[in-house]
Amino acid sequence: MGGFSKNNLKGFVLALLSSGFIGTSFIIKKKGLRRAAAVSGVRAGVGGYAYLLEPLWWLGMITMIVGEVANFVAYAFAPAVLVTPLGALSIIVSAALAHFILKERLHKLGILGCVMCISGSVIIVIHAPQERAISSVQEIWNMATQTSFLLYVASVIVVVFVLIFHLAPQCGHANVLVFTGICSLMGSLSVMSVKAVGTSLKLTFEGKNQLIYPETWFFMVVVAICVITQMNYLNKALDTFNTAVVSPIYYVMFTSLTILASVIMFKDWDGQSGGSIISEMCGFIVVLSGTILLNVTKDYESSSFRGLYHPPLSSLSARLCSGNRDSLKHDEEENSVS
Repeated sequence: MGGFSKNNLKGFVLALLSSGFIGTSFIIKKKGLRRAAAVSGVRAGVGGYAYLLEPLWWLGMITMIVGEVANFVAYAFAPAVLVTPLGALSIIVSAALAHFILKERLHKLGILGCVMCISGSVIIVIHAPQERAISSVQEIWNMATQTSFLLYVASVIVVVFVLIFHLAPQCGHANVLVFTGICSLMGSLSVMSVKAVGTSLKLTFEGKNQLIYPETWFFMVVVAICVITQMNYLNKALDTFNTAVVSPIYYVMFTSLTILASVIMFKDWDGQSGGSIISEMCGFIVVLSGTILLNVTKDYESSSFRGLYHPPLSSLSARLCSGNRDSLKHDEEENSVS
C-alpha cells in the first residue's frame, strides 16, 4: 500500500461516508415512495409525482445529496477507479437496512456477498492508481475533447435516447435494465463532469481561480442535466422493482461504465504496472460477484419465505424480467405478511 497517497486517503474516507449516506437514502426514499403511492393511488413508476409532496421522500433525497456531496469531493482527491467501486459498500448498507426496515429478507449467503464486496474493495484500494496532477480546467477540457472520449459520449447519448424514447415505453416496467441502464449511462458522464467541477473548485480554493473559464460552467451544466435524468429514472426503477434488484444492478452497470469512461478520459491506468491493473480488475470482479450473490440469494430467500417456488436455475436473468404486475403482487404480499 506504499503508493496510497494522502489525497487517495482523503478520497477513500469520503467515499466510505458517501456509501453510508447513499445506502440509507435508498431505504428512506423507498418508504417515501410507498407512502406517497398509498395516499395518491398513483405510483412513481407509472408517471406519478405525488412523492414530491412526501416529507419522507425529501428526507431520503437530502440524505442522498449529503452522500453525493461527499462523493463529489472524493473525486477531487482520488481517481474514479478508486472511488467508484467503493459504492458497493452502499449496497451492504442498503441490504442490511432493507432486511430490518422494509422486511426484504436477507439470505445467509447474502452475508457472503457482503464479505466479497468488502474484500474486493480492499483489493481495489490497495492497488489503486494515484491521482493525476491537474493544473487547470482547460487541461481537463483537452481530455474531454479527445477523439476516443467524444466517441464514448456520442455512443452514450445514442443509447440513452433509444432507451428513453423506444424501450422505456414498451418494456421499461418489465425489465429493470432499461431504467437502470439510463441511470448508469448518464451517471458515467456525470462522474466525469463532477470530477472536472470538483477539481476546478479545489484549484480555485488553492488560489487558482477556475471560475473565469467557460469550461467550468459547461461541466456544471452537464452535471445538472445528468443528475436530474438519473434521479428521475432511479425513482422509476425503485418504485417498479424490488430494492434488492435495483441497488446491485445499478451499481454493477454504473461502476463498469464509470471506470470505462475514466480510463478513456483521464488515462487512470497509464503508468501502472500490468500486475496492478490485473489486481484492480480482479478486485472489481470479486465486488461484482458479491453484489450478484447478494441480489440472487436475497431474492430467493424472499420467495422462499412466502412459500413460492422458483426453479434453482431460473437465475438472475429470469428475475430481472419480472414485470410491473409481479412488482405490484410483491408489494401486496409484503403488506399481507406485515
